[in-house]
Amino acid sequence: MTDTTLRPPGLARITALHAKYSIIETIRIPIALIGSLVFPALALLFFVVPNRVVADDPVMATQAVISLSVFAVMTNGLFSFGLTIAENREKPWDPYLRTLPASGLARVLAQICSTGALGLVAILPVIVVGALATAATASPVRLLAGFAALALTALPFMLLGTVIGYTMPMKAAIAVVQIAMFGFAFGGGLFLPPVLFADWLDSLSMWFPSRHAREVVIWAVQGGDLPWWAAVGAIAWTLVLLVLALVVFRRDEGRRFR
Repeated sequence: MTDTTLRPPGLARITALHAKYSIIETIRIPIALIGSLVFPALALLFFVVPNRVVADDPVMATQAVISLSVFAVMTNGLFSFGLTIAENREKPWDPYLRTLPASGLARVLAQICSTGALGLVAILPVIVVGALATAATASPVRLLAGFAALALTALPFMLLGTVIGYTMPMKAAIAVVQIAMFGFAFGGGLFLPPVLFADWLDSLSMWFPSRHAREVVIWAVQGGDLPWWAAVGAIAWTLVLLVLALVVFRRDEGRRFR
């Protein structure tokens, strides 16, 4: 006999459906993609390409492309998690979704998948501009290692966006995300290489997750020695923000669904 009992869809299928519709919802508002897709490539085109000292040097040009790739992933993670979660919390649709039998894990995984897909798309214009207009170079193996490093170092920014989204209303989240984005970008050496920093700023930037991400991805793409503080810092930021994200999620759930 054939078992015709209806079975609930598995976690993978629910996650895929959530990710699909999250991407569709984002694409329906094209202006939401401009910051992630256009700004990093424009920064490379306007500030790096005209500077032939940097653009014609393979090492410096590659590091510039890496820095702006980290910026693209960071921006995508902060905005996608911080603003999306804050916006959803103010809509009646979000409480309804929480009443469905699908687990919250599926929604979290779907958000990570959709954000990761958009982050990959955001990196592509930077890589294209760097390959066509600068002397940046990397072997296919190193390029894949760089993508893996970008994916891992993107976690602190996704978790920070989660914390912001679950602790602040939409209007406050917008301001905080923008401050965090530009603060980490400038302080982490994504716009100006740390070699040009004053000593005090260089020491301060070693505490920033953006600086950790930059150093880890540069090591993955160009080789050499990985600074110990970059590896330790990336892991520490990820663990601390993961715990904090779980705490604020539980607090928000208890506050609104008692």
